[in-house]
Amino acid sequence: MESEDNQPNINYYIMPYQLNTAVRTLTHGNSYKIKRVRDMAEGEKPREKMIAEGAGALSMAELLAVVLGVGTKREEVFSMASRLLREYGEKAIATQKDPAVMSKELNLPENKACQIVACFELGRRLFQKKPGGLITIRNAAQAYTYLKDMASLKKEQFRGLYLNNHYQLIHDEVISIGTVDASLVQAREVFRPALEYGASAIIIAHNHPSGVLKASREDAEITDTLLAAGKILDVEILDHLIIGPTKYISII
Repeated sequence: MESEDNQPNINYYIMPYQLNTAVRTLTHGNSYKIKRVRDMAEGEKPREKMIAEGAGALSMAELLAVVLGVGTKREEVFSMASRLLREYGEKAIATQKDPAVMSKELNLPENKACQIVACFELGRRLFQKKPGGLITIRNAAQAYTYLKDMASLKKEQFRGLYLNNHYQLIHDEVISIGTVDASLVQAREVFRPALEYGASAIIIAHNHPSGVLKASREDAEITDTLLAAGKILDVEILDHLIIGPTKYISII
């Protein structure tokens, strides 16, 4: 539904979700030089720092640099690790299970993508949470709390959270990176993980790096298409969040 000025209505109230059980440039154009590992002091290098201080002393970028080992001819390893986390996000890179997708979306050699996917798959298998420890998401505020790492991303990212019939998160997937457009976001890519993981409902979200929290006509078209497809597949679209640097809106 649209308002009189032809803009999609936006729901600012935090309502609990109801499942129908019957059915190198870092920011703002400013360039920053990322220090290369070979230029670091011996105690600052990720592997040496891990040996001396333990893994807990390393940042996410440093840990990822240790996993990658070396970079490529075009990109030094610490620069690569920093870029991957900046463009993909920490939660998203940990949940991506397809190295081919990661390789394509991040312009990354497939062997590097395989290293990252294998690393996080080991973590999942060794430290998989018990069912009672699954994250529960019952409203837009809880969804935003889980997804707010998207606020710092410099590229638009379209993401899906897949829930069981107890509102527990069973899968998190980056569906696309880049401009969110109705012609690019395909319903089959959104619902494929739902069918694969047996999800009863989906929360979709994308970020606006510009900081403008206003739903576009394309946002409304994508939402309407997915709502219609969900009714056919018997998988509910509970919400569509747009995430800005400090706030969010819900457009369902």
